[in-house]
Amino acid sequence: MREGATKLRRSCLAVPASSERMMEKAAALDADQLFFDLEDACAPNRKKEARALVVDALRLLDFGTTLPCVRINDVSTSWCYGDVVEVVAGAGAYVDCLVVPKVQDASQVHFVDHLLSGVEQEHGLARAIGLELQIESARGAVNLREIAEASERTETIIFGPGDYAADLGLPQFDIGMDDPRYPGHQWHWAMSEIANHARAAGVVAIDGPYVDFNDEAGYRESAQRARLLGYAGKWCIHPNQIPWANELFGPTLEELETARRIVEAYDQATVEGRGAIAVDGKLVDEATRKMAEATLARADAASARLPS
Repeated sequence: MREGATKLRRSCLAVPASSERMMEKAAALDADQLFFDLEDACAPNRKKEARALVVDALRLLDFGTTLPCVRINDVSTSWCYGDVVEVVAGAGAYVDCLVVPKVQDASQVHFVDHLLSGVEQEHGLARAIGLELQIESARGAVNLREIAEASERTETIIFGPGDYAADLGLPQFDIGMDDPRYPGHQWHWAMSEIANHARAAGVVAIDGPYVDFNDEAGYRESAQRARLLGYAGKWCIHPNQIPWANELFGPTLEELETARRIVEAYDQATVEGRGAIAVDGKLVDEATRKMAEATLARADAASARLPS
């Protein structure tokens, strides 16, 4: 897995870039990542002035261990170029990643990658800014293989259910929620494709928003489905959802205890020259050990974010 993809992203909070008050409040919350949104959460007549607000927020706010990111406008718009140039020129040293929405093909990723390289060189930035690519259309979904491999900057691939549903022409207004008339998980194919192509490219999959920020049970069910498909985290559109995401995408106490027993038993078996063994009446082999160690690593990463 790419180094940038190993960052903890259980909860990813969306914050309107045109609101100084909301950006200031968000910096103090317990999200693993937040992104100032210059796209959908920012009115067209506020987008240009919002860039300056984002630069000030990035430079002045204390984010602690939270990853500060910026969602730019998509490559097909007149705002994308200015978003990249002005944000990176003004506060590039403080930006962890740029979130690129509505990615349709690899050429759009190449554009942002090359533009970033030029601005970084011009301003002497020592650290390369990462990319998070959002899949929100049928075209983006069928081009996933090329998109996932298009840039070494890419750290995550994100499912965007709202625009994806719109692109398919679905009469659905509750973003991220399953239509109860559908017999099963409505977004299973697209989400599975994203998870598999992300993993193959060495990056992580992140699930998109769930629009009803008061529906804890619904959010948890949506997050659990994503987690069981291999997703590492989920977007939050309201602070309510941050602890739900942090809990759902972190291992439970039962999972931690099982993982520790598996690692300890397998290490002992290795010393004794044995391969597959039984733990709690179930077969344990090298693949099981890898899963157990991944569980323990997630727990360690989450613990590192807790106040000392």
